[in-house]
Amino acid sequence: MALMTGKRGLVTGIANDYSFAYSIAQSLIREGAQCLFTHLPGEKMERRCRQAIDQLGIKDPWLMPLDAGSDENLDAVFAKIGADFGMIDFLVHSIAFADKDWLKDGKFTSTPRQVYTQAMDISAYTYAAMANRAAPLMASGGAMIALSYYGAEKAVPGYNVMGVAKAALEATNRYLALELGQKNIRVNTISGGPLKTLSAMAVGGFGDILDWVEKKAPLRRNIAGSDVGDASVFLLSDLSRGVTGQVLYVDSGYSIVGL
Repeated sequence: MALMTGKRGLVTGIANDYSFAYSIAQSLIREGAQCLFTHLPGEKMERRCRQAIDQLGIKDPWLMPLDAGSDENLDAVFAKIGADFGMIDFLVHSIAFADKDWLKDGKFTSTPRQVYTQAMDISAYTYAAMANRAAPLMASGGAMIALSYYGAEKAVPGYNVMGVAKAALEATNRYLALELGQKNIRVNTISGGPLKTLSAMAVGGFGDILDWVEKKAPLRRNIAGSDVGDASVFLLSDLSRGVTGQVLYVDSGYSIVGL
């Protein structure tokens, strides 16, 4: 029997087939999970998302628009899930945003208040907001994951306010785990290595980061999306039933290297 047979959950954040969320869904579906999806508002975003989901072999997906910055929109999505399915077993939070004009080396100190607070809202607060709405749909327990990056722990040139937001995301993960553990809901984060996604390419000097990781990581390679996808299956399946509140590094070992 596949690891996720009989489990259903929501996957957010598929922008195209390069997204971490795409790789996560691909691994989950391979292991027997039923995935529900959201897309950014707008016809263009829906079309891109549908094209990616079609490549996953799902011809009639459960798919709704989601503006994660809107409480009303979040309410609508989770209410619809509850009405259609009654319960879910997992949640994948794979969304983040920061104004790309401020993701450049030397521009962190002057980050405007609005840019800073928006990054914190979309990249960190929404994990708590989704968890709050998903938990009542996990009456028998469940699992949640979010996607982070090493820039939450160390200062990465050009990552700037996104690094601050990811640090908040990882702290949010721990507090969610502490509270939701009483409901048998596990909450973890994957810190993936750099990957050529739409959001990553907005970071100034991203190509240099890829080159550096390939030279310095113990495995001497950058990660593939499937590395994070398969790690997600572990964290969302019963194999990790004793794991919660953790940050799992899937980065070819780069985070252990001193220089």
